[in-house]
Amino acid sequence: MSVNTFGRLLRFTTWGESHGPALGAVIDGCPPGLALDEAAIQPFLDARRPGQSKFTTQRQEPDAVKILSGVFEGKTTGTPISLMIENVDQRSKDYSEVAKAYRPGHADYAYDAKYGFRDYRGGGRSSARETAARVAAGAIARLVIPEVTVRAWVSEIGGDAIVMDNFDVAEIGNNPFFCPDAEAAKRWEVLVDEARKAGSSVGAVVECEATGVPAGWGAPLYGKLDADLAAAMMGINAVKGIEIGDGFAAARLTGEGNADPMRPGEGAPEFLSNHAGGIAGGISTGQPVRVRVAFKPTSSILTPQQTINRDGEAAEMFTKGRHDPCVGIRGVPVVEAMMALVLADHKLLHRGQCG
Repeated sequence: MSVNTFGRLLRFTTWGESHGPALGAVIDGCPPGLALDEAAIQPFLDARRPGQSKFTTQRQEPDAVKILSGVFEGKTTGTPISLMIENVDQRSKDYSEVAKAYRPGHADYAYDAKYGFRDYRGGGRSSARETAARVAAGAIARLVIPEVTVRAWVSEIGGDAIVMDNFDVAEIGNNPFFCPDAEAAKRWEVLVDEARKAGSSVGAVVECEATGVPAGWGAPLYGKLDADLAAAMMGINAVKGIEIGDGFAAARLTGEGNADPMRPGEGAPEFLSNHAGGIAGGISTGQPVRVRVAFKPTSSILTPQQTINRDGEAAEMFTKGRHDPCVGIRGVPVVEAMMALVLADHKLLHRGQCG
């Protein structure tokens, strides 16, 4: 059994491989009557699309989405919505050596151990190419939560973090790093380009904030909003860690330092801080929901590494092909998509129980 479906009421299933003819998603449980066409999805895919700068993989994919079902006369029908994105720039010959030995840091060995067989062309199903389908599904999820604004940005690359005093939302779209700090973006140009020229890679931290989430979404114990967010983010390729609110920093605070004091407000409490990241007891508080997601350095590098082949014999491997020197950069629209998908699912779950 392989698990390719996520969500409870708003469920999406992704399909396809990195070097197959196409990939896509099927979204089930979307409410009927929402205005939807390809133009509502394409801008989010364009933000994730490869080949837009020298700081990302040079694979040239238009990522043009096609809606195959679930929409009639420009509106969702309540039936499954099927989306397809064709692959047009595969270079499977770049992976001929990968067929003979396992790439360190990749899922090659793990896939072979599980299935006894693997698609070595770009990693097949384990490739970050699969995330295009999630971004397309996330665009539909945003239609379910029009009251919510989801925004993500890169806050750190290669250990170099932004300065919060320089935070400018308008700057996020002005550079190839989704960086809200113009000075940090200039430093990252040098940092990432040096890694690219050296055939190496660097990691990144992506932060995401959802504003407009009302109090009450989520559930205690086994339906926690933060637990589902954690699962969603950890399911993204190359993600190795997630924090909700202050995350690990909360372990270094005192009880009074970690509390989020409240004062009377108009119709809802006024919080004096947001250490909890907008979630308490697994349920949204009405504050911005905030997460931090850690992306490891891209495992595909030109430096030769020790490994083994399928016969268990010692081998040496370096990866050919076109790869991101910092995969976290294009992780920004993916993180946004997963945030939207989880919030949309929890909105429908809340409505189902509480009306």
